[in-house]
Amino acid sequence: MIEILQAIFLGIVEGVTEFLPISSTGHLYLADEFVRLKQPTAFINMFMVVIQLGAIMAVVVLYFNKLNPWSRKKVALQRHQTWVLWLKVILAVLPSIVIGLPLNDWMDAHLTTWPVIASTLIIYGFLFIVIENINQNRVPKFTDLNALSLRMAIFIGLFQVLSLVPGTSRSGATILGAILLGTSRYVATEFSFFLAIPTMFGASFLKIAKYLIHGNGFSELQLAVLLTGVVVSFVVAYLSIKFLLNYIKRNDFKLFGWYRIILGILVFSYFGILHH
Repeated sequence: MIEILQAIFLGIVEGVTEFLPISSTGHLYLADEFVRLKQPTAFINMFMVVIQLGAIMAVVVLYFNKLNPWSRKKVALQRHQTWVLWLKVILAVLPSIVIGLPLNDWMDAHLTTWPVIASTLIIYGFLFIVIENINQNRVPKFTDLNALSLRMAIFIGLFQVLSLVPGTSRSGATILGAILLGTSRYVATEFSFFLAIPTMFGASFLKIAKYLIHGNGFSELQLAVLLTGVVVSFVVAYLSIKFLLNYIKRNDFKLFGWYRIILGILVFSYFGILHH
């Protein structure tokens, strides 16, 4: 029973942090420090990635009509725009596949450490504040997803590659990149959501495949723990996405920047004291 409660807690952490630009990986790493699943390391490492499936399903449900090119509610032009949107998403994901896949195992082994996570939390926190200050008096060039060019989508995808470093935040890197390239906050955020679909599905299935290839299986308890984490992350991510979309209509991202800086300092302090 205790492991189901732990899975609920970790699912909440994943759901809240996946789409807010504050790094779900960083928060899960910290949560694992205090809420340790009594399972083999291989299962825990897989669990921490695969519970993202719940969060990504929240995007699919919320945006099903917008992302469905076969919707009968759409006229021919809207269906064409949906196909083009998917092309943009696929092109934007390619840099992460080309660069990320070969580096995935190395990144996991060498960069999932508290100094790296704390540093990236702080660095990107400052970047959010600086870039929002720079953009204060700028008028965005792109206020509609349909206006984004294929070239622009690829450039945004290059920013997503930065999120391979733990603590960066996939949504944070893509939102910052998109804003720098001239999109509105709303367009940057929505495109970040859509990029998450193939990125996180791919990462989850890759993690499950590696887990099984290495001879691991699932006990009934492990399946229950994994399913609980996925379902809870779905519900919480659904609410988190709605909150973020409403928030950015009236606010900028500086609050998240300050949050990241404070959290990064706390991480440095906690682990610094712990290791001395």
